[in-house]
Amino acid sequence: MSRLATKPLKIVSLLLRAALFSAVLAAPVLAVPVVGGDRGMEIDAPSMKKKGAGLVILVSLQRR
Repeated sequence: MSRLATKPLKIVSLLLRAALFSAVLAAPVLAVPVVGGDRGMEIDAPSMKKKGAGLVILVSLQRR
């Protein structure tokens, strides 16, 4: 092959590699909306029971 023919082949090869690399990186991002999942269910931590001592501590720490 001549030197003139090898340069376009290198460019095409580089473009194919870049397209494959971009597809591999973009696949997880593009797959998230497809998976979706159940949006109505949330898992929360148990709520802490309020003891009511915060106001007493706040009043006792105030300067007079």
